[in-house]
Amino acid sequence: MEISELYDIYNEYPVVTTDSRNCPKDSIFFALKGENFNGNRFAGEALEAGCAYAVVDEWEGDPNNERVIVVDDVLGTLQKLANHHRRKLKIPIIAITGTNGKTTTKELVAAILSKEFNVAYTQGNFNNHIGVPLTLLSMNENHEIGIVEMGANHPGEIKQLCHIAEPNFGLITNIGKAHIEGFGSFENIKKAKGELYDFIRERGGKVFVNSDDEVLCEMSEGMDRILYGRNNPEFFASGKLYSSNPFLEFDWNFFEHTYHVKTRLVGAFNFDNALAAVAIGKYFGINAQYISEALEEYVPRNNRSQFERTQKNDLIIDAYNANPTSMKAALDFFVNIPSALPKAVIVGEMKELGNISKEEHADLLRFISEQPFAKVYLVGEVFNESDPSYTVFNTVEELIAELKKHPLENHYVLLKGSHAIHLEKAIPYL
Repeated sequence: MEISELYDIYNEYPVVTTDSRNCPKDSIFFALKGENFNGNRFAGEALEAGCAYAVVDEWEGDPNNERVIVVDDVLGTLQKLANHHRRKLKIPIIAITGTNGKTTTKELVAAILSKEFNVAYTQGNFNNHIGVPLTLLSMNENHEIGIVEMGANHPGEIKQLCHIAEPNFGLITNIGKAHIEGFGSFENIKKAKGELYDFIRERGGKVFVNSDDEVLCEMSEGMDRILYGRNNPEFFASGKLYSSNPFLEFDWNFFEHTYHVKTRLVGAFNFDNALAAVAIGKYFGINAQYISEALEEYVPRNNRSQFERTQKNDLIIDAYNANPTSMKAALDFFVNIPSALPKAVIVGEMKELGNISKEEHADLLRFISEQPFAKVYLVGEVFNESDPSYTVFNTVEELIAELKKHPLENHYVLLKGSHAIHLEKAIPYL
């Protein structure tokens, strides 16, 4: 079946699912498969559950079933359909990638633009070769702007996602050490994230660039770019950090007027993310007051930059992701928060660091040892290799057992680690 024919079906049934356990009535089921699953086996169940059609690349059922569309490659078909749809939409698409802060920035940009536009944007962290097509296919003729988050852990992935989403605008939040296991080196990370700039440059699009980031400024040299940054009113968007104790407060300039914003984001490291969102909002003509309102109204979720006060402790929860760059930023921020409470850190292993893992975790422990933390909890087997002077919990379950036996109370606590460690499971015991 040609993509144009499939697109006619999609226009009649414009809801797409890849989960046979979630089949909205009259949706289209795409039977994806991977190393540990094969959606083709559940195509029949998806049809019975309410799907109008199932797209498969393996089918042993009735060959005359008109509700089953057999293709060579389901994933490739999903991506081609998404690209076809994106071209039909003819709306601005903003692509956001980066080592740290891309999800928070995406959420802030969406909050600001939604003040005056009907905006479609990546839900959760649906930012890969499956999530990006699904994001595009969730857009419809009523949407006026699309925001697509793009993640990658191997070279070439951002390039592929760009060819699917065809963004007109791009933002790289920053470039740091993450997914070294997949990229091989920091230089490869630069090249991979730079694939967004490469695509935008070829298509004559526009990029938003943090003027305080020398690497990004160099990479975007000669492009049609909009600069934002700190403490320089000459930039298109500029701001001045006011405080982060623990919530981020800052001033930003809109021509001659200065706006003061009190966010519910934890950490000075979110300042650049907020300024990026301001720049994009300003470019798309959002009223300055609306920009400030959106920033103040946004409440972080998913264990990212959150503050929570329990009956026992004050918590800063940033346990969705971790790499050497974001870990150092979080610890620096936490050390400098004024507090009468003694401070404790619960640090989870940083995953996907490949051959630099042992060295980076050793550096992390050296940094922690220099800080005046009252208590330190380390979670992850990698910490055993560094011969630390701290107790290591191989799993979060071991940590929870310790917290049950010896509760932690009346402390200011930072939880920071890779999502795979699941530090969030310990929150009910803190």
